[in-house]
Amino acid sequence: MYNQRRDWAPDLKELTSKKRDEFEDILEERRQSSDLRYAMKCYTPVIYKGLSACKPSAIKNSVLQSEQVQYVIKQLSKEMGESADIIQEEATEILDEMGHNLHIGAIRFFAFSLSKIFKRLFQRVCVNEEGIQKLQQAIQEHPVVLLPSHRSYIDFLMLSYLLYTYDLALPVIAAGMDFLGMKIVGELLRRSGAFFMRRSFGGNRLYWAVFAEYVKTMLRNGYAPIEFFLEGTRSRTSKTLTPKFGLLSIVMEPFFKREVFDTYLVPISISYERILEESLYAYELLGVPKPKESTSGLLKARKILSDNFGSIHVYFGQPVSLRTLASGRINRCPYNLVPRHLPQRLSEDIQEFVTDVAYKMELLQIENMVLSPWVLIASVLLQNLPAIDFDVLVEKTLWLKGITQVFGGFFEWPDNLCANKAVTSSLALHTNIVSLVNGQVVLNDMGIEDGATEELIFKQALSILMCGAYRNQLLNVFVRPSLVAVALQMTQSFRKEEIYNCFNFLRNMFSDEFIFFPGIALKDFEEGCFLLTKCDVIQVTPQEILVTEKGNSAASFLAAMFRPFMEGYQIICRYLSKETKETFTEKQFILGIRNFAFQLLETGSTQCYEVLSSDLQKNALAAFVRLNVMKKMKMTSGLTYTVNKEALSKTEEMFESQIPKRKLVTARL
Repeated sequence: MYNQRRDWAPDLKELTSKKRDEFEDILEERRQSSDLRYAMKCYTPVIYKGLSACKPSAIKNSVLQSEQVQYVIKQLSKEMGESADIIQEEATEILDEMGHNLHIGAIRFFAFSLSKIFKRLFQRVCVNEEGIQKLQQAIQEHPVVLLPSHRSYIDFLMLSYLLYTYDLALPVIAAGMDFLGMKIVGELLRRSGAFFMRRSFGGNRLYWAVFAEYVKTMLRNGYAPIEFFLEGTRSRTSKTLTPKFGLLSIVMEPFFKREVFDTYLVPISISYERILEESLYAYELLGVPKPKESTSGLLKARKILSDNFGSIHVYFGQPVSLRTLASGRINRCPYNLVPRHLPQRLSEDIQEFVTDVAYKMELLQIENMVLSPWVLIASVLLQNLPAIDFDVLVEKTLWLKGITQVFGGFFEWPDNLCANKAVTSSLALHTNIVSLVNGQVVLNDMGIEDGATEELIFKQALSILMCGAYRNQLLNVFVRPSLVAVALQMTQSFRKEEIYNCFNFLRNMFSDEFIFFPGIALKDFEEGCFLLTKCDVIQVTPQEILVTEKGNSAASFLAAMFRPFMEGYQIICRYLSKETKETFTEKQFILGIRNFAFQLLETGSTQCYEVLSSDLQKNALAAFVRLNVMKKMKMTSGLTYTVNKEALSKTEEMFESQIPKRKLVTARL
């Protein structure tokens, strides 16, 4: 199984020489022609096997009369002693709440409105047309599942807009119930293809049966591509979130049960030069509650239309055949032994397969994320706070660009501008985060010394978290070589075995922060070493890894990119070691760490502002539970946690003794 998983994972060695599709700016045509004519164009998309579109009401009837839903209704009727008709009515209500009501009028309204909005917000919307052509072919052959990355509310609107532009069938989109509460907008979304799902089904068997059958009915009949976000929610930090498996297992089930010959999974990477919600995300991460989705809130957000958010790049990946992935790995025969309408628990093999597919799709998303110059600038700036000379910034940005290209990063330099102009243009786009003052680039609020200390720390943390989100886009690509660089610093050793053991510890610790394909730590280590060797940072022998004199500065920079995570987890260990409560909730945990971190920042004991991020805090909590440093228990009052002091002490020792403080040991080669 290890070898199969190793072969499955995307190969970074191939990635560094991979040729990617070119982009076309679809807004260029929109700026030159009538938006009304565009919205009212003849729209006749080709769909699966030439089927004619199916009315939403027919889909609902098919779901209600399906053997699967009828079986669950009968079972619940027996168990609860209620009439089957009453439970059937409940199922109908669930479908009415959930179901999409795709209507051409709503689609045309959005096509017109979004054209106006996108031309105001963005300089360019770039799409790889080769990917669109492959998607068009895939839609005609087999059912298609679209799996976009999720960084903004714009994501699903943008995808539907693009598919309408290219005359492709609009997807039906899994959306959260939050949107349904928005007057008018919720209904417009429903009429544009959104179907609504509850955030949690709990133990509601009827809801699960109706929802699963609704999704599978649409997939089996191929009336439209199905779209959902593997990450489950928007990433507030621009790091790809660990995947959720529920919806993915549902769309794969018709293939397991031989109800469809194949299913295509299409990874889609949506990259923003500037994210619309960047400041909102930073406030959320610092504990300010997320505003509830509402129509009035949407109207208040109109002021952003006067702002510039740069370019968006949407990359449609190669459709991946589920049949090909399953070949030689999955035995579908057990499904033949049970009637299709009977609910079945996924076997361990199937669960592992679903997990592997999810991680593979997310790694393919990361592979095709487009990096802008600002991503490099933010990474350099965060290591040179509070300010850096403009000329030095340009020099370091170009240096980092070279490393990024060697590592196989997908890079778009704007209109072949010279370095000075490209950096100046990026700074102008992000004046809410940085300023150019007397030849120096300064992170906003970092030079302020007046005002209440706590208020000042909050403002500085906002700027650092916004900047950090763009650095994280680079870390998605750099994570493996960066962890090797950190391991080299931590071990202060040349021995490959010691460095690998340290790398493995870090990979396990940070696997809630970054995406690692399960079960291939050695391959990740080898690829990290390969990339560092390729840019002459290290030299690898059978027994040793040696940092070259030339590569010392690069290795130090790569290790420093991880410093906020290393120091953040160290601070959380220190907090937990002082924690006197025997049990506590997640809310108490986050509040306690936030207060502890504020004290450290006020006294100057740390400069790690990112420990204030609820994302880092929750990921550390998940990691400590997974590594048995903490124990999670389900109580009547909710989830509570206890600390394993012995395991915590060992983890704290690892961080305390091995947080990189010294320069790398350099070998003269």
